[in-house]
Formats: sequence, C-alpha cells, structure tokens
Amino acid sequence: MAFRTLMGLMVFFFVSIDTWAEEIQINPTHPDQYTVVKGDTLWDISGKFLNHPWQWPELWSNNSQIKNPYLIYPGDTIYFSIVNGKPQLNLTRNEQQIYPPAYSTCVLSEEEVKNGRTRFTVSENGKLMPCIRETVIKQAIELIPRESIAQFLTSPKVVRENEINNAPYVLDIAGEHLVAGEGDRLYVRSISQSDSPFYTVYRAGNTYTSPETGEILGYEAKYVADTTLQHTGDPATLLINRSNSEIRKGDRVMPKTEDEVTLNYFPRPPEKSITGSIISVLGGVSQIGLYDVVVLDKGTKDGILTGHELAIYHKGKSINDPFSPIKNDVIKLPDEIAGTLMVFRPFERVSYALVMKATQAIHILDKVQTP
Repeated sequence: MAFRTLMGLMVFFFVSIDTWAEEIQINPTHPDQYTVVKGDTLWDISGKFLNHPWQWPELWSNNSQIKNPYLIYPGDTIYFSIVNGKPQLNLTRNEQQIYPPAYSTCVLSEEEVKNGRTRFTVSENGKLMPCIRETVIKQAIELIPRESIAQFLTSPKVVRENEINNAPYVLDIAGEHLVAGEGDRLYVRSISQSDSPFYTVYRAGNTYTSPETGEILGYEAKYVADTTLQHTGDPATLLINRSNSEIRKGDRVMPKTEDEVTLNYFPRPPEKSITGSIISVLGGVSQIGLYDVVVLDKGTKDGILTGHELAIYHKGKSINDPFSPIKNDVIKLPDEIAGTLMVFRPFERVSYALVMKATQAIHILDKVQTP
C-alpha cells in the first residue's frame, strides 16, 4: 500500500467570508498569544482561538500582513486582539539564525545569491575565501496529523459488489508454498491482457449497509499485497513485491490505481444540510476516539466532499418515565454533541473520516450532521 503524493496540507485555499454568513465564534478560553511548537497542527491551533476551526481564514481576513494563513511555522508567535470591534490575529516570525563555521566568515544569503554578491572575504595571503550559501529550510506545521490517515489514503477501498466478484482471483502459489510472501509468485485467474503491469491483491472485508434502510452501500476491499504482472494468461503469473499479511487462495486482484491523492483543502462544513451515521471504524480499534478513522453512510452521491466537517452526536437513549401519569411512558433523551470529524476520502455511497475532536465516548451508529 502506497500513496503517490501527499501534497501540502497548508495551501492557498482561501475561503470567502460570504460562503458562511455565521459570525466568527471566538473560543472564550482563547490565549492572548501562542507560540507554535513542533508537533502542533493547524487544526489544533485554530481550536485554541475559535469554537469553529473552519473559520480560521475569516479570522485572518482583516490582517493584510499574512498572505497565507495556512503557512504557520514552529517558533512563530500568534497574537489575538480586538481591532475596531473585530477579532484579529497577528503573527511574528521566528527567523532562523545561521552562523558561519569557524573556518569561514563568509555566508551568502538567498538575497545575495539572487541579486549578486556585495561582500567579499579575503584570507591573510590575499586569496578570495569560499563562501557558504545560506538556505533557510522551514516546514510549515501540518493541518492534521498526517500519519493518522496515511495508510487509508489509497487502501482499503470501497467497491461495488460486481467489482470484487468479477475481479481475477488467486488460484495457487508457485513453488508449492503454503503461504506466499514478498518474492513469491502467484497464479491468478485470469488476466488475458493488461494495460498496467502493477496489480494489488485485495480481500473482501466488511459489507457496509445503511442503518436506516438496510440497503447495501458498498463492499470493503482490504489491502493485502502489491504485485507485478510477469505473464498474462489463464492463469497469469504475478510476482509479490510487498505484502502486509499472508496471501490466500481466492483473494482478488485489481489493477493498481495511480491516482494522485491531494490534500489541498481546509476543513469546512457542507453547504447543505447532511445527516448520516458512523457505521464502522478502521484500524482494528474497538473504541472510537481522537484521530481514529471512521466510515460514514454518506458519500459523494449525498453531497459529501473531501474536507467536509461534520458534528458528531451521541444518540440519546429512550427510557421509561416511572413518574409519568401515562402508563409505560417512554421518553427519548436528547442527542449530545460528542465531537467533530473531517471527511478525507469520500466514495460514492460511503466516506472515510478522521475524528478531529472528541468530547465524550463515540460509538458506531452515532449521528453525524452539518454543524
């Protein structure tokens, strides 16, 4: 399992203030200033100043000093203030200082490299001394902890029933091996011709169904291995390049997709009202918490897009009211806000989402909706 490109989590995605007319909601416990440290995420910092982190671009909109509010670096200090009755953030950069080593007193800045040298260092014997080129390398903090979703960006995936049932399958393992691993060969039925030499081995996983109607929304295809096609035919021969579990007879084989995965968004709520449910959790965890990946019963067909943020609600239970004059009176307790999630990989009928905030325990079948 590998993803081709994980592009800048902080990029030029400026959100128009007119997109959401809702007034900026400042976190009442916001600090007056905060210095960014390594390991911070832009989402976490946004939450220090805002009740709704997606309003981050709006909070910076009155500050012309900041051209891109998504490029924040460790060591930068953010200041909160009220200007003309409006909340505003200011920023001071922590410029990295570079000092020349003992054997040289000459360091060329990027400006000098670009515009030409104006300073020259000469040794005691009159020779021009070499200079060191100064290059400041700073990496902006991430929007979210990338490692939390990296393994789910390309695999597993969600497919239709006919996609996995009609795919070629592993017939046998070459060399009479009982278990296949890296470097082994597989016999697969059947690949008579191919436009790509690279194939991924999948295994049928969960069947995703709607909790409301019972309708099948899709089938999970779990990643097993990456392979290279050696010979077409019936059976075809594939060489295993990489695997994360043993390969079984009957596992399905599909052409490896080369789609570029681009995370070039800042979380924002859907433009229309969407209500759904958490129907599964990935990663082998039994309890859902911060930075866990969950499966929603809504997808692109329902208007879900990459970067959409949804509120999580724990469903209130129904209880008998023993004090009611009505016999067997059942009362539904209100749903309680339990956290926030962000969609990072939508499919047609379901989506993968990352839990960005958890204020209480989150469970399968908890409700999600537009904030």
